[in-house]
Amino acid sequence: MAPFARALLASSLFLLSSLVAGLTSSLQQVTNLPSTQNPTNAGFFYYKPTTVKTNPAVIVAIHFCTGTAQAYFTGSPYAQLADTYGFIVIYPSSPNSGTCWDVSSKQTLTHNAGGDSFGIANMAKYAISTWGADASRIFVTGSSSGAMMTNVLTAVYPDIFAAATVYSGVAAGCFMSSFGGVDAWNSTCAQGQVSATSAYWAAQVHAMFPGYTGGYPPIQEYHGTADTTLFPPNLNEEVKEWAGVFGYNAAAPTQVLQNNPASGYTKSVYGPALQGILGQGVGHTVPIMGNEDMKWFGFVAGGAAPPKGGSGSGSGTTTVPPPTSSSSTAPPTSTSSSSTGTPTGGVAQHWGT
Repeated sequence: MAPFARALLASSLFLLSSLVAGLTSSLQQVTNLPSTQNPTNAGFFYYKPTTVKTNPAVIVAIHFCTGTAQAYFTGSPYAQLADTYGFIVIYPSSPNSGTCWDVSSKQTLTHNAGGDSFGIANMAKYAISTWGADASRIFVTGSSSGAMMTNVLTAVYPDIFAAATVYSGVAAGCFMSSFGGVDAWNSTCAQGQVSATSAYWAAQVHAMFPGYTGGYPPIQEYHGTADTTLFPPNLNEEVKEWAGVFGYNAAAPTQVLQNNPASGYTKSVYGPALQGILGQGVGHTVPIMGNEDMKWFGFVAGGAAPPKGGSGSGSGTTTVPPPTSSSSTAPPTSTSSSSTGTPTGGVAQHWGT
């Protein structure tokens, strides 16, 4: 990955002073998750408060490019919130060069096929089997590359996760590599030049878990209008993707709430299970809104996420969006959808291993 992209993806949000002062416990690591369950050897860190509720909920909190589990532990509010509400936080740590997450390979984009997503899903399962976590209250969130992985996990492992919040990501499958690249960068997607119909995106999601007929986790998608790393049109694609899965109309939100959840933000509600939240003048990444996450995840009153929605198709295979350019230096400029519903753009540039 180009150095400038690495620098941009490490948001200034995480340069804030440490948030860990006064915690009741400390960050710990699980080192015995077998390679059959964690084939990429992603780091498995967690925070368990001194006082944990019986059958606690779990939030899987996923870091940004150039980040680590330790960085997200100190730079996000989830540990403090865990002390307040008695849940456990899992902080995966990327095994890849540059510490972005693999959201491009066939393995990570297919249920139980391997990749980083498989390892993270098994961390959640470990929490259920070892710590007695409530299997119906496993949540996932992330920033930047972690936000991309959050969308992927919601699509590939909807049977594990109950709800999600996404801070400045891209649609699941948007970074898919046309040549099987692991941890591949996709400039066309990042620059907001991939556009597809809701039907196309929903088909991609359904193909990531062949045979699945259950519901999908409710999801909030945050993005900023001044994001020059993962450009703002990516919010439209995320909304179209999940609107297609849930059966909503991405072009017709049922509610548009100004200055919600904070001044300068506009929340578009497409149905009980999907919200798109755009921050005016906000860059990369949108600051984590921990109290809003607590509402969405049902820890406090004021907006608990509804039951899962939509359903799997039970068939299909994941397809690679056809590229409109093979040059990494001259990505396509079109952002319109084709008449067949296949996306424009979609060129993957491999930078990982």
